[in-house]
Amino acid sequence: MSILLSFAPFIAFFVLIRLASPLAGMIAALIVSAALVARTVLRGETVKILELGGLILFALLVLVTLGFAPDWTVARVRLAVDAGLLAIVLFSLVIGRPFTMQYARERVSEEYWNSPQFFATSRLIAIVWAVAFAVLVAADAAAEYVPAIPVRVDVWVSIAALAGAFSFTNWYPKVARRRSGRPAG
Repeated sequence: MSILLSFAPFIAFFVLIRLASPLAGMIAALIVSAALVARTVLRGETVKILELGGLILFALLVLVTLGFAPDWTVARVRLAVDAGLLAIVLFSLVIGRPFTMQYARERVSEEYWNSPQFFATSRLIAIVWAVAFAVLVAADAAAEYVPAIPVRVDVWVSIAALAGAFSFTNWYPKVARRRSGRPAG
């Protein structure tokens, strides 16, 4: 499954917080997360760290929102979600299983899965995603806590960070294959 599909709950969240409300975005993201996890389990596949982390994150946010009714501004709820994404990625790195490795295994022949280069490439790409999410967290915090910074700056910085991470994710494996002398396919 594409990494983009695993981001579907987050995309649903970000669309609905603007069109409806933070709670509507969280509930939609929770439903999409649950559907992704259920789909993976029903297919007999291993649930990915990003999918499970998203399910846990949105379940907790919905419970907190329903139980404590925090005053969510768009920037504050984005800060919570982006910090959650950052935590998921950092957790995957700390346990030595970069979240990107699960997606790379769908595209790379099994004979390479245990190679140091495969792990190093997956780890580097996960680190790039961690940096992108750290930029999102910083932009969200600035938009929420520095009144002179409008939310649109947060949005544009976030788009640039995500575009950079996606571009690097598509570009770097080709570079790594060339360096190893493997064909690009």
